Amino acid sequence: MVGKVISASSFSGTVGYVMKEESRILEAEGIMPPEVKDMVQDFKDQTLLNPRLKNTVGHISLSFSPKDAPRMTDALMTQIAKEYMQKMGITNTQYLLVRHLDQPHPHYHLVCNRVGNNGQTISDKNIKIRNAKVCRELTEKYGLYLAPGKDDVRREQLREPDKTRYEIYDAIKGCLPKCKSWNELEGKLKEQGIGVRYKYCGNTDRKQGVLFSKNGFEFSGSKIDRTFSFTKLDNRFNHIQQQTQHRATLVGNLSAAASNYRSAFAGLFGNTGRGGSSTREEPPSVNLGKAGGIPLPPAGSPVGVSAEQLQRKPGESPEEHIARITALLDAAAAAMAIAAMERRRRMEEQKRRAKMKI
Repeated sequence: MVGKVISASSFSGTVGYVMKEESRILEAEGIMPPEVKDMVQDFKDQTLLNPRLKNTVGHISLSFSPKDAPRMTDALMTQIAKEYMQKMGITNTQYLLVRHLDQPHPHYHLVCNRVGNNGQTISDKNIKIRNAKVCRELTEKYGLYLAPGKDDVRREQLREPDKTRYEIYDAIKGCLPKCKSWNELEGKLKEQGIGVRYKYCGNTDRKQGVLFSKNGFEFSGSKIDRTFSFTKLDNRFNHIQQQTQHRATLVGNLSAAASNYRSAFAGLFGNTGRGGSSTREEPPSVNLGKAGGIPLPPAGSPVGVSAEQLQRKPGESPEEHIARITALLDAAAAAMAIAAMERRRRMEEQKRRAKMKI
């Protein structure tokens, strides 16, 4: 089941279209069929209840697969339409339901008044999104044929321009996971003979659309696939850039924390053998990637940092892991700095007492 929201500006044109020769009325509410002019006048009369609403015409076509044709009786189609209207919030208003008989696939048209019986407005907010969701729900509920996704379409049976459109779809889908920007996407598509062109807003340099071309055919991104519209692709690349910048900031914070930790470690436990005069053995260390390695405190140390604590936990994202160990190193560095100060204080106190004995 597929629903298509159709733009309409007048009841006369819309009702006149749906009442074609090869059609029959399944149901009408609040209007008097079968004459077109009478139904149009009924619709118009009700719009006077809400003169501020400009777009008063609702027009949606509902189509079913030819595979469902044997099941699609007038009674079942009417039942599905009523349930569709209920879920879409098209209630307590005039409507006309007309089945067309000129195509192999069963389909009908719903014409409704967006001015309700009490003068209320029948909302069309997010109507396309709601329409797709409701059609999917009803398709599953009634066990209707579900059209395969693009990945299931048999390419060898396609003709132009669909053949080229699916070639572009396959190319974009294949290289998109490897692309972090529009430039990278353009480059990879160019290698496959696909051109990329942008639409701009007026005379500005602000991009608002994208077109892909191959074999002399050109398609807008949304015609290739809804997920390939300019807005969705641009949002994807912006999100990747934000993630990259955020990750770089986190790694920078981690490197600074690791440096502070190493300095505090040397101040508390002495040099670790890198050019120092200490005879202590090199302590065990953990490699933090770009942040370098850090030594672990010896056993019995009051500073709680272990290799296990620095490992990534199950279900923890890389960003969460970096932020957690950064906080852990900062806390450990602060604790070691305090411990070093306390040790120096005790040593000075011991020296002072020793002098007093002398």
